[in-house]
Amino acid sequence: MTAAAFNGAKLLLTHGDRLLTCLRDDRPDIPFPAHWDLPGGGREGQETPVQCALRELDEEFGLHLSPQALTGRAFPSHSAPGLMSWLFAGQINAAQIAAIRFGDEGQGWCMMPVADYLTHPRAIPHFCRWITAMRR
Repeated sequence: MTAAAFNGAKLLLTHGDRLLTCLRDDRPDIPFPAHWDLPGGGREGQETPVQCALRELDEEFGLHLSPQALTGRAFPSHSAPGLMSWLFAGQINAAQIAAIRFGDEGQGWCMMPVADYLTHPRAIPHFCRWITAMRR
């Protein structure tokens, strides 16, 4: 899959059995209002999938990770049929969690047990499928 054929990237960042999540704003003009989301977002310019994911991570959480610390997989985009979206997986440590500086998008964040996210009524459904596929 070429970088030209993707529209966004998300991150599955775990510490033990917990993953980094953020609670989306509760506005009717956005997809999945007041749902638990993963870090990441839409592509800007000609950035690669991993550049997109890392830029969004910096904007949303103030975290900086190495591209080499991530493994990724493309999935059919939910928001842009015909394009792909990427999910990158990696580990974060306690010091990185303590250093989080939540940005201005969303209502808050938490380190949620993966099992709880996968069954949460306000988890984004296609991300649950992606996470399950990545963990196989």
